[in-house]
Amino acid sequence: MLSYTCKTAVKAVIYLASKYESGNNAGIKEISEYINASEHTVGKILQTLVKHNVINSVKGPSGGFFISKEQRKQTIINIVESIDGKQVFKECGLGLSKCSSTHPCPIHNDYKKARDIIEKLFGSKTIIDLCKPVNNGLTYLMG
Repeated sequence: MLSYTCKTAVKAVIYLASKYESGNNAGIKEISEYINASEHTVGKILQTLVKHNVINSVKGPSGGFFISKEQRKQTIINIVESIDGKQVFKECGLGLSKCSSTHPCPIHNDYKKARDIIEKLFGSKTIIDLCKPVNNGLTYLMG
């Protein structure tokens, strides 16, 4: 359902949120190493997230990427919509362009239920909700 890019974006934002308490900015190389993604991909993702005000960046020798206290309170759906767009929660599970309730694909009804549950989850979980278990060592960002 989510693109690789979107999953990488969520991991990058959670990583930045986990660094909030230290007050340190993170560079592309540091983030990409921690979440095991290419620097090129992470760089493009971070630019998009800054553009959508999900995270912030500062240029210069002590520059890098960071997340504010207020930004940590936003829900995960903001990241998903910034990267994959709002249509990700409307798309057909089989990728058909004309799938609808009046013209359904073979998995339409089941997929719609699952898609709605995921949309609700992403709309209710905040970045800080996902960051806390990572900081406590209960969950991980690398596989």
